[in-house]
Amino acid sequence: MLAVGLWGIDRGGIWRDEAVTYQVAGRTVPQIWRLLHGVDAVHGLYYLLMHVVLALHPGEVVLRLPSVCAATVTAGLVAALGVRLAGRRVGLWAGLLYAVTPLAGHYAQEGRSYALVAAGAAGATLLLVRAVEERRLWWRYGGVVAVTCLLHELAVFMLCAHAVTLALLRVPRGVWWRWGRAAGAAVVVLLPLVLVSHGQSRQVEWLPVPDRGSAERLLRSFAVGPEGVVFWGCVMLMVAGLWAGRTAAVMAPLMVVPPTLLILLSQVRPLYHERYVLYALAGAPLLIAAGADRLARLARRAGRPRSWTITPAGVLLIAVVFVDLLPLHRQYRTLAHRPDNLAAISALATREVRPGDPVLFLPSLGRRAALAYPKGFQGARDLALKVPGAQSGTLYGREVGPRELRRRLAGVSRLWIVAEPYTLRSHWLPGDPTERAKLLTVEERFTPRREYDRPDIALRLYTRRPPAGPSAAGTRATGSPTAGTRQPLP
Repeated sequence: MLAVGLWGIDRGGIWRDEAVTYQVAGRTVPQIWRLLHGVDAVHGLYYLLMHVVLALHPGEVVLRLPSVCAATVTAGLVAALGVRLAGRRVGLWAGLLYAVTPLAGHYAQEGRSYALVAAGAAGATLLLVRAVEERRLWWRYGGVVAVTCLLHELAVFMLCAHAVTLALLRVPRGVWWRWGRAAGAAVVVLLPLVLVSHGQSRQVEWLPVPDRGSAERLLRSFAVGPEGVVFWGCVMLMVAGLWAGRTAAVMAPLMVVPPTLLILLSQVRPLYHERYVLYALAGAPLLIAAGADRLARLARRAGRPRSWTITPAGVLLIAVVFVDLLPLHRQYRTLAHRPDNLAAISALATREVRPGDPVLFLPSLGRRAALAYPKGFQGARDLALKVPGAQSGTLYGREVGPRELRRRLAGVSRLWIVAEPYTLRSHWLPGDPTERAKLLTVEERFTPRREYDRPDIALRLYTRRPPAGPSAAGTRATGSPTAGTRQPLP
């Protein structure tokens, strides 16, 4: 897992969410604390952790190293669970299966909290299994659950999975009582974060209502191979693993319960994304390994194969599957696989934007390219910015009002726009007054001269229309401008 995580970790650019991690973690602790009162409280503990990490050496690779280490720990914990529940062979297979699963490799290389949450959930599940037999471990279990949920509050659904596990194991009443106290303490610790993040729920308004296709895509992501013979083989082995006694009682709820509950909740209030339930992935390789072990035992009873060949044969098969999945792993390591190549837009700005040139970010979150890679916009004038993000307690800064923005634009004859593509479509009209003033003023008083467009971001140069030119005052343009020279963004 460590080798898979380090392979291709330096892609030469960070994407939008990683850019948020990078710029927030680079602030002082008081500035981070102030930010969390208004936005991104759900990631607060992770930002504080990354503040320490990036203080050692800020950079793209260091940004992702905690996730690589967390994924490595998770693979080890999955193996340890397999050993404890079903024996060394199942543990070995399960740990290797986790390591070669493309979804695990994807989030092992992302500068966000999800791989750390997965490690915490796997650790909590292992402690649960041990605490059923060793009473003294319950508070350690509660502490791991609490820290994991503070890294991302939706990890709390693992408690529901653990409750199902205890029910399937038919543990005595005393175990329920001790688990309830530990789980309750973790929930009490989490409550302040839940209350604060509830007021910030507008951040996830973009999430759609999950449907049957969402569940199918998640299942394909949890299988080692998302399609073909490998996928269907994994599904059959998972089904066989459901009859694997304690292994199934522990790992099937972890795999099924959190995604199911989040999908059901999201029918009322959309909160579902596969990364929020990445920690449930730990259940899949263990069920697959347990199913394979069950079939191997049946084959052994029939007189074939020899017992000493079973374990290496499984390892060899996993290696063959990994080789088959190499194209998918390579795809996950390309910049194109993640939205927003912020390094590319900054590199282009380095070549095109001259010192002193005015720049507008449309909407304000487009400023993330300048925050992640400030060299490209060094010396440029950010016309709409009033107070930078670090000083204002916001992600992208506080902007001036519409009247002040128009005053600043009045003396501008040459203007660069860094825009999300949807903002340049004729049907988009922002609710924020400043964003609306940006859009209407540019359409009414400027004309495009050069355009560098790509699917996820656009950089355009506008010049002021001559006084005798046609006016579109008070109206929206019927389509995005076609004048000027359009060039592909490198």
